[in-house]
Amino acid sequence: MSAPSATRTSRIPTWAKSFGPQIVAGLILGVVLGLIARSMPDAADGNENWLVGTVATIGSSYVKLLTVAVVPLVFTAIVSSIANLRQVANAARLAVQTLLWFAITAFIAVIIGIVIGLVTQPGSRTGVDATAAKDPSSVGSWWSFLTGLVPNNFFALGSKTSVTTQAAGDGFASTATSSLSFNILQLLVIAAAIGIAALKIGDKAEPFLAFNASLLAIVQKVLWWIIRLAPIGTAALIANAVATYGWDAIGSLGVFTVAIYVGLAIVFFVVYPIIVRAHGLSVRQFFSGVWPATQLGFVSRSSIGTLPLTERVTERNLGVPREYASFAVPLGATTKMDGCAAIYPAIAAIFVAQFYGVSLTFTDYLLIIVVSVIGSAATAGTTGATVMLTLTLSTLGLPLAGVGLLLAVEPIVDMGRTAVNVTGQALVPTIVAKREGILDEERYNAPRNGDPFSDDEVEPTAAKEAQLSS
Repeated sequence: MSAPSATRTSRIPTWAKSFGPQIVAGLILGVVLGLIARSMPDAADGNENWLVGTVATIGSSYVKLLTVAVVPLVFTAIVSSIANLRQVANAARLAVQTLLWFAITAFIAVIIGIVIGLVTQPGSRTGVDATAAKDPSSVGSWWSFLTGLVPNNFFALGSKTSVTTQAAGDGFASTATSSLSFNILQLLVIAAAIGIAALKIGDKAEPFLAFNASLLAIVQKVLWWIIRLAPIGTAALIANAVATYGWDAIGSLGVFTVAIYVGLAIVFFVVYPIIVRAHGLSVRQFFSGVWPATQLGFVSRSSIGTLPLTERVTERNLGVPREYASFAVPLGATTKMDGCAAIYPAIAAIFVAQFYGVSLTFTDYLLIIVVSVIGSAATAGTTGATVMLTLTLSTLGLPLAGVGLLLAVEPIVDMGRTAVNVTGQALVPTIVAKREGILDEERYNAPRNGDPFSDDEVEPTAAKEAQLSS
């Protein structure tokens, strides 16, 4: 009779402990919870039932946690990356190549969007009621984009006040609600200015740069804790989406919704793999590396909220140097949106033109391309599609009320749009790094363990050993 083993083996399979499978499990659980919540009756007071309220609160709280961490991450990462770009050859060339590939992929995506719009004719094959159109809550313009680059204050902080009026007794009562928000583009400008100034000062700035590097390491550790909660956040977000929207919202906008997802699928499954393969990289390794961020982007519907994870997988899984990734990914989160700024506005503009009986000329289609390629920087990481569509419609002279026609399916198409956005934001730095010969291909081709933060504790030890051996 053999002696019992001294070590106890875990009954949980290794793959189940990985981040990727946990996200998938969260998606499946979210769908189940969403279907259950959708089948439950509303509360006695007419409000949503307790399960819908619970998943909505958990999901929105998780996105808030991610968004709160974005500001210190972007600032410290940009300052650190500019300071470290002195260690990377041809830093200016890297920046130019990044912007160039942003434009190239946006150009391809908008062409696909226009072709799909012309083939499917979504505006002439809809039963949506024109009286249901509402004015857009936010409007994009070229002038607003240019003036928006100038920081309002050192923290790039802005406020917004909304007033709601309700009947009270014999009259009406007004309630004002104020909220604070950060302009990420302005934050990029501020951080870049401080980083460049620190380089110009030289040795006197070393204590500040050392402090910034320490703060960045602390922020990244906190982010690791937040992102480890992603399976829970994913389950809540997808459950809320299923319970709130289901398939009913598609209704008369079915052709438009399908057209959007066909365009997104072509970019995601055809264009991106071709670009990856053309640069001699494994398509399978790219998608397995970026997948955690793609999934989180799908359920969170926020490029900015997903930014911390996008940057991490770009660096840890895809092998892009930290000095470059911490510059390119935050920039991409605000300006690189193939879903929101290319596919969607192209098809949506054609929809609005067809719905209102306006014939688009060849010049109009050229304007759509120009706006999508150049104007994507006028979008924001959380409401980019609405701003971008209003910018496109105003450029073409189409009624902005057309935006309101598409509100019914906005959350549904936004999930797919954001997933493509996030994937593209990781693709471009990877391709540029490969073209410039700075991509760590050994890391890119390494087996995935499902956790983009797994080597956080390993790197310091490895660096110390390398220092001792030198």
